Amino acid sequence: MADNIGNKAAHDYHLDIPAAQEGFYVKGSAHCDWGMKNRLGKMFDPRSGNTVMLAFDHGYIMGPTAGLERIDLVIPPLIPHVNVLMGTRGMIRSCISPAAPVAKCVRVTYDSTVLYDDMSNGGGIACDIENAIRMNADCMAVQTFIGAPGESRSLELLSRTADAGARYGIPTLGVVAVGKQMERTEKFFLLATRVLAENGANIVKSYYCDGFERVAAACPVPIVIAGGKKLPELEALEMAYRAIQEGAHGVDMGRNIFQSDCPAGMAQAIGKVVHEGYTPKQAFEVYETVKNQ
Repeated sequence: MADNIGNKAAHDYHLDIPAAQEGFYVKGSAHCDWGMKNRLGKMFDPRSGNTVMLAFDHGYIMGPTAGLERIDLVIPPLIPHVNVLMGTRGMIRSCISPAAPVAKCVRVTYDSTVLYDDMSNGGGIACDIENAIRMNADCMAVQTFIGAPGESRSLELLSRTADAGARYGIPTLGVVAVGKQMERTEKFFLLATRVLAENGANIVKSYYCDGFERVAAACPVPIVIAGGKKLPELEALEMAYRAIQEGAHGVDMGRNIFQSDCPAGMAQAIGKVVHEGYTPKQAFEVYETVKNQ
């Protein structure tokens, strides 16, 4: 307890300097609570305002995915090069050290496996808010199926997760699923990304498309683009570069990193594009340098 004898009278109130009344640098989050902003601040680099997320949640519908047979060996070495890990609670608990200095986005919904043609036909909560809190999750990811049979159920799961997240200061990432029969057009992504934001998503994961600058402009929260299928390294860097230049605030890549010939080099190259504005050619040189070390 402070001693009340001999204390100096406070006098340095800096009356000539007005109190800072700044917003928050993550798009759409200026009115969120402190805890929500704190978690978003762990995910989005304050210098660039962007994020590199590493997705390794593929097994929740696909089982052992090429490149992810041993998550405990593949993912931890990449942690220094990314801002966020995105995985299921099972893989994060079993394969990622609690001391790892990286934000964690936990996929909190389950869906039908690849044994079914339409993965939207099944879905529900795989990790409730109490479990997310015990894991000290920085974000919760919910799969949604706009335009598919499971649309209504997935939007309800998104809304309920966003409600719980708002209660405890954990942001929600809404994921735009694109099935075999779904169109991948500007018109579709304008609809899907906006619907997810309208229903409470603090971040939206979607895909790059022609006209992406309009998709990003119409979404009031950050969009991070999915990497999708494995591309040649230079093509993946070109896609990331175009997306960032047109308004994306990051990427959430999986196969284009962990299935690369040099995952560490690709993760570093993507980071240069996302955070430092490297051109695809410059970033590819980073990839080649790391690969050939």
